[in-house]
Amino acid sequence: MVKRGLVWFKNDLRVHDNEALVRAHEECSELLCCYCIESSDFETLELGFRKMDINRFVFLKQSIADLKHNLKLLGGQLFIGSDSALITLPELVSKYGITDIYAETQYASYELDLVDKVIAALPEIEFHFYWGKTLYHKDDIPFEISKIPLSSKAYRIPAAKKSEPRKVFGISKKITPVKNVKSHAFPSYSKYGFDKSEYDQAAPFLKGGESAALERLQYYTFKSELLTGYRWSRNRSDGLDYSSKLSPYLALGCISPREIYEKVEAYEKEIKKNQSTWWLIFELVWRDYFTFKAMRLGTSIFKTAGFKNKDREWENDPKKFERWCSGTTGIPFIDAHMRQLNQTGFMSNRGRVNCASYFVYDLKLDWTWGAAYFESKLIDYDVTSNWMNWHMQAFEIWYTNPVHQSNKYKAQDFIRRWIPELSSCNDIEVLIPWEFEVPQYPKPIEIFSKWIRAINLIMKNKS
Repeated sequence: MVKRGLVWFKNDLRVHDNEALVRAHEECSELLCCYCIESSDFETLELGFRKMDINRFVFLKQSIADLKHNLKLLGGQLFIGSDSALITLPELVSKYGITDIYAETQYASYELDLVDKVIAALPEIEFHFYWGKTLYHKDDIPFEISKIPLSSKAYRIPAAKKSEPRKVFGISKKITPVKNVKSHAFPSYSKYGFDKSEYDQAAPFLKGGESAALERLQYYTFKSELLTGYRWSRNRSDGLDYSSKLSPYLALGCISPREIYEKVEAYEKEIKKNQSTWWLIFELVWRDYFTFKAMRLGTSIFKTAGFKNKDREWENDPKKFERWCSGTTGIPFIDAHMRQLNQTGFMSNRGRVNCASYFVYDLKLDWTWGAAYFESKLIDYDVTSNWMNWHMQAFEIWYTNPVHQSNKYKAQDFIRRWIPELSSCNDIEVLIPWEFEVPQYPKPIEIFSKWIRAINLIMKNKS
């Protein structure tokens, strides 16, 4: 029987190291490639903001445009569905006589539910799923998913000793496309409720797409050799070069973790092997761990009580939540990071730790509200990384003092850049403006006694 295949792209927006694309090409006489937008992803939540906001929309659009371009170079086309895979895929199967669908395996409840519904709607179709999300294949780690350790150390050490990343898949040869199918343009922002003003003002921190991802990887390694200093620069907050900035591309699968791993291996052989190269791979292993742990724990990671079902008191003041979201808490280190997030869809790891800690321990807001807001805004949103990090901040990690942190990491220029009301303040005033007359900047929601030591340390530098 002749197979006519459909490659269903989801969070694997690349032609490099894409097993679903490679296997479909090997097994089918003709291929149709498809990406399906889920219009429900842009609906407004009860909390008052969209599930996926404008910077994520624009970054996705850029990534899809690049995928369409790269498929065209291979002779293929990309059909873009504008409403849901549940609508688009059955239509394509019927119209073009599709016999087999190839896709990357999903791992989180929302995505798995969609896949199950698509499979149920197409009982006559043969589905082929391939694992491609993590550095170590889920079948190669020394644990069953149901027995993934609940501490990272218990996972990481055995995984590193007993697992090896699989080799990357090359680019498929020329694709034989299904006849009479044309590539589609990405739908207009207006279809999903965005207006022209917010679309025109959108400014994602990075340009989306596989081509940009591979260029960034090459730049951060061999071109600039910035990787050599990653271990010591990664805690900064501003600029492009203090960290790899590969997370947005990993989130949409514009690049695979195995591609990064092989590049770092080559860098270690040809340039330098040190703590920084180790640390970048460590981050990929940590990303794996969150994925596998979340697979074990299921939907409990999205609940206020968490997977340990902890009972905590939350004040849940909507006014405090709004000030946190808008970057007007009166705490410069928090506000600068939140404004950066709102404008660019990106925030440093240092910012995420501090903004989450302040949210949970100082404002005493339900941590799932903060996780949902980050989901809305972050161009590197990854379901397990985002929700597991917030879960850890709420239940497993110590408090982080934002006043001390702003001084420790010398955040003055970063604050002045993102908070124009403080642009004329000196290096002392900009960290603790409530101690001075800065009427244009909001007063803090509250000054906590646990900050006094950090405030006094900053004030000592006044003279």
